[in-house]
Amino acid sequence: MRKKFLLLLTSAALAIALPAAAQDKPLAGKSITVLMPSPQGPDIASAFEAETGIHVDLQTLSWDDIRPKLVTALVAGTAPADVTEFDWSWTGQFAAADWYMPLNDVVDADTIKDIGVAKIFTVDGKLLGIPYTNDFRVMLVNKKHFADAGVTEMPKTLDQLVAAAKKIKEKGIATYPIGLPLSATEGASTSWYLLTKAFGGELFDKDFNPLFTKPDSAGYRALAFELMLLKEGLVDPASTGLKDSQINEGIFSQGLTSIMISGEPGRLGSMNDPKQSKVAGQVEAILVPTESGETRSFGLPEALAIPNVSPNKDAAVAFVKWFTSREFQKKNMANGFLPTRTSALSELNSEGKLNSGDALIAQSKTVEALFPQGTPPWYPQFSSGVNTAINSVAKGQMTVDQAVESIAYATKQAMAQ
Repeated sequence: MRKKFLLLLTSAALAIALPAAAQDKPLAGKSITVLMPSPQGPDIASAFEAETGIHVDLQTLSWDDIRPKLVTALVAGTAPADVTEFDWSWTGQFAAADWYMPLNDVVDADTIKDIGVAKIFTVDGKLLGIPYTNDFRVMLVNKKHFADAGVTEMPKTLDQLVAAAKKIKEKGIATYPIGLPLSATEGASTSWYLLTKAFGGELFDKDFNPLFTKPDSAGYRALAFELMLLKEGLVDPASTGLKDSQINEGIFSQGLTSIMISGEPGRLGSMNDPKQSKVAGQVEAILVPTESGETRSFGLPEALAIPNVSPNKDAAVAFVKWFTSREFQKKNMANGFLPTRTSALSELNSEGKLNSGDALIAQSKTVEALFPQGTPPWYPQFSSGVNTAINSVAKGQMTVDQAVESIAYATKQAMAQ
């Protein structure tokens, strides 16, 4: 009897003494695979395992290689990973294919409210991804170039922007003051989208009829504006063969240009790092200048999502929640990922840890969906048609009229597939 009593007492003591394994880490011992773009922070897997007991096999690929891998696996009905990258531009296609698990019931309402861009990943009421990096567009400028040219106020309108660029060029500070990708790549497309917004318009009406073919339309004028910048010698002719990353890293960060039309907030850290940039301390974000002077922007966020065929959904959900938490987003800022949570942005700014914080927070409040009616499944084909036409205009192989008609035709073909 005494032996039995001691055994019961010991069991009770163990239950009290070991709450961490049984309660704090209910999924300890499970394993998941996570597929994300490279590079990622080196301590992600170990930090998550230390906190949850869940082992993570973190796999990374270049951004351009991820979508083909996802599509190949998901078409075959296999899981490419338990948690995957989910870009804003894939939302329509992936939603139509019903490949991903809705997250409405596993993510609390306060999180969705805190992450405003989550709406970009919502289709027919289903939240398919939780945004982890807040990629929207601002304008990046070299404030020293502006000061050296005698420009004392940052531009709020497109006319002021052009005037500032001409002053910088006239002073010999930068031969080509404006960085603008004109190659047949996604960066050329997104720059045109931003300028279409800046001219006060949208790409399509609610039924996806093109709004950019008439000469007085915002999209037409945006493309004509890009051609003007090129002909005026404000944009390097070599941009017809350069990706946006090459202009950011090889030209702007080297002090060879003064303005990035379609600036990425996440680059502010590296651009102001003396180890990575020759213009450290000179780069800041400003609100996107527009024709009217009232700034506009759009979001290109990236999210984490869980394939329906994942065999480890509980552990996958735990990773998504952890990775998109306010605490981790603040830490991940050091790896170049701008938080998607408004609360994290505000805290970083109040702590003096957010480059151009006031501008970024102000711009983040103006971020719109590129497609208010939802990203269409044929977006990849549309974007390819856009940047191919832009590249042809920049090379003198097409007129603006021909280019917008070409984009409209590519849209029609994409929609018919």
